[in-house]
Amino acid sequence: MQIVTHLKQNINMAEVLSSEIIIHTVSDGLDILVNLYYQDFDRIILHQKNISPDFFDLKSGIAGEMLQKFSNYRVRLAIIGDFSAFNSKSLNAFIIESNKGKQIHFVHSLEEAIQVLIDK
Repeated sequence: MQIVTHLKQNINMAEVLSSEIIIHTVSDGLDILVNLYYQDFDRIILHQKNISPDFFDLKSGIAGEMLQKFSNYRVRLAIIGDFSAFNSKSLNAFIIESNKGKQIHFVHSLEEAIQVLIDK
């Protein structure tokens, strides 16, 4: 796992890069959150390919529980990916609602991730 720092408009953002799945459980997500939070990052960018497909099955509860941790710590998160592969009305609704808020965003590119983490 590698952490890349993006600095835009005096805002530090941490992008987590890996060639494998690094988030299998809520605990894995919390470990990344806490590790980066204590390095003074309050904006984090993750990639869909590094998150277990179970996360995107809302029935598993992983997404809800993990994203609640990000909200509790007031750490903003952008997840980059192609979410059209998931044929779930509930996930699509969850993504739309998340993108309306300020904390959690599902985006398609790094540029878009950086922009939403700066904007709101």
